[in-house]
Amino acid sequence: MTNISVIENKVSLIKKYLKILQRYQKYSKEKIVKDIDIKGAAERYLYLVVQATIDLAGAIISFRNFRKPTTMSENFYILNEEKIINSDLTETLVKMTGFRNIIVHDYEEINYDVVYDVLKNRLKDIEKFLKIVEGMRMSE
Repeated sequence: MTNISVIENKVSLIKKYLKILQRYQKYSKEKIVKDIDIKGAAERYLYLVVQATIDLAGAIISFRNFRKPTTMSENFYILNEEKIINSDLTETLVKMTGFRNIIVHDYEEINYDVVYDVLKNRLKDIEKFLKIVEGMRMSE
């Protein structure tokens, strides 16, 4: 079973990665695609922030003793079933899990329209998830 410090550490990691990713939001999509260092760093930190978000969901599930997920995406469906997150946020975080899988497995060519959209517009969904987690009473 997970303890509170595991959850707190995951929250801290996510905040760290979000702060790093803010540095890359200033770049245009073209600059990210053309600069191999920026491109690699943006991909890596996007992977890390999404993976840490998945891990946080899993830690909450373990801490609360909810049913065990069989896939990474299922973490978010379980949190939805347990009324922790709403359906819209669930679907968004499930899509991010799919995005993470594409980055990890480097399926052919990564679609940089998607990478850029996540970097510029979707990190707020992870921030929303963090706010929900930080507002939870973990002593239950």
